[in-house]
Amino acid sequence: MKIKRHFKFLKAVFLYTITSFGGAQGHLAMMLKTFVDERKDITEKELIEYNAFCQMLPGASSSQIVMLIGYKRGGVLLSVLTLLTWVLPACIFMGLFSFFIKYFDAGSLHTREIFKYVKPMAIGFILYSAINLSKISIHNTITRVILIVTILLTYLFFHSPWIFPAVILCGGIVTNFSKKRIIQTETPPKKIKWGNILIFFAVFIIAGFLSETARKNNWKHRAEFNLFENFYRFGSLTFGGGDVLAPIMYEQYVVRPQTPRMIAKKDSVLNMQKDEFLTGYGMLKAIPGPTFSLSTYIGGMVMKKNGNAAQIMGCLIAGFSVFLPSTLLVLFFFPVWNNLKKYAVIYRSLEGINAVVVGIIFASSLYLLKDISIDITSGKIEHIINIITILSTFCLLKYAKLKSPYIVLICLILGIIF
Repeated sequence: MKIKRHFKFLKAVFLYTITSFGGAQGHLAMMLKTFVDERKDITEKELIEYNAFCQMLPGASSSQIVMLIGYKRGGVLLSVLTLLTWVLPACIFMGLFSFFIKYFDAGSLHTREIFKYVKPMAIGFILYSAINLSKISIHNTITRVILIVTILLTYLFFHSPWIFPAVILCGGIVTNFSKKRIIQTETPPKKIKWGNILIFFAVFIIAGFLSETARKNNWKHRAEFNLFENFYRFGSLTFGGGDVLAPIMYEQYVVRPQTPRMIAKKDSVLNMQKDEFLTGYGMLKAIPGPTFSLSTYIGGMVMKKNGNAAQIMGCLIAGFSVFLPSTLLVLFFFPVWNNLKKYAVIYRSLEGINAVVVGIIFASSLYLLKDISIDITSGKIEHIINIITILSTFCLLKYAKLKSPYIVLICLILGIIF
């Protein structure tokens, strides 16, 4: 593969990276604008399929989708380069923030005026993607029913890590009740390459063994082994994105070290303070890029007491190990998925799965509306401004065809001026 011919694509990925606010669903909305509407790297149908596929896997779903876009364009190597372009800016920033945290506090990060238009802007992006994608996924009675049920269930159980794979599985099952629309045709199965999945399980087992051995024998670099095992496990078992990963890390490094059992054992476990965690989480909400980048901050903070070199190593280990499972899983399962979807039972499932994905996107926009002020009956100007921001973002995307980075820049400038 010649990297030079993919330079424009990687440049587009970088611009997308530094302007992607709003979490997983906000990222998906900006992917639609950047890689479907503007660049035509993939189709709307492919983006829906990629999202549905990645929601069924643990790990960083936005990162996995970006990888698949690169995979389609240039194979495994471009896929990895795309992932690096996507994760490095945010990871580097959050890693550096672990060194400069003493200059910040959690309260100041939550009230920074420059970002006050970013969340309503993200909702505008999400609504744009939901409406656009619904045109190709919602086309009959069953998909409309699936859409409504998905919106209700996802909205009610949004913080549950299992809601996304659960509704996707149910949607795929429901559309298989009718076998009349798509008739089964036998397709010879292709040979499956087991390399990546074997590496995935091997690393999981070896990391656990070395971590426990290092703890029992109190190895000199015990903390590094423990850290790798922790974050590889987080990346392997977390469904639902960074907002699900955050409480898992909070329990591991803030709550668990303070339990009576751990205090009684007098064991030197990796830990950090509650205020340090909340400050880092607040900063994460103010920057673009993958939410899993919080890992580099946490990795640096729990290693901070061992010196600057150890802190840098903590950032590197945490960032690498949390994204490694996602990479191995998506590169193994996607070729298998491409083979399986040739069968009618899978193809019928895609009809329901695609409807579920659109429902999740609509539910995400409704859920995010809870966190901003839109009560126009109160007469407060900020409520009206939030509604105007949402509608303006949607209109700029739909009718003015303005590129995503410019819309983000406008919102940031407005946050500075007003």
